[in-house]
Amino acid sequence: MGDENQRIAVYTGSFDPITLGHYNVIERSSRLVDRLIVGVGVNADKRELFTPEERVDLVVRATHKLGNVEVRQFSGLAVSFVRAVGAHVIIRGIRSLTDMDAEFTMTLANRKLDPGIETVFLMADEEYSHVSSSLIKQITPLAGDEELARFVPEQIIADLRAKLPRVEN
Repeated sequence: MGDENQRIAVYTGSFDPITLGHYNVIERSSRLVDRLIVGVGVNADKRELFTPEERVDLVVRATHKLGNVEVRQFSGLAVSFVRAVGAHVIIRGIRSLTDMDAEFTMTLANRKLDPGIETVFLMADEEYSHVSSSLIKQITPLAGDEELARFVPEQIIADLRAKLPRVEN
C-alpha cells in the first residue's frame, strides 16, 4: 500500500521520559492506523532530563516491538510536523479532566492553524491515569527498580538511574 492510501497518525509529546501511560497510548493508537509516527518535541516550559536525541532513543527502545511505529524528533508547531510527515490526524493522550481542559484549548488553536488536521483523544487506561513524567522524576531517586517498572518501560530504567541515581536511606 502506498503512503497516499495509508492511515497515518502522529502522537506528539516531550516524552521526558516515556512512561507506561505514553506506551499505553502508543500501543493502542498503533492498532487504529497503518502507521503511527511518535513525534518527540521540546517543551520550553519544562526543564529537560534527557536530550531530544536521548528521548528519541528511549521511545525507540520502548516501542521496538510495535511494527508500525516510527519515532522522529521535531521542533516547532505540532501541526507543521503532522503535515510534513503526510498525516492528517494528531493523537492526544488524556489522563484526567485537567488534561482535557488544556488539550481542548490546544485543539482549538491547532484547528485555527490547520483546519485539515483532526485531533483524536485516547484516554489512558485507568492504571496509568496518575502517571506523568514529572512524577517519574520525583520518585526515581527514592524507588527501587521493581517499583519504577510499574511506571516506566523496563528498557529505560538504567537510563533513568544514570540521570537520577537512587538515594539510599
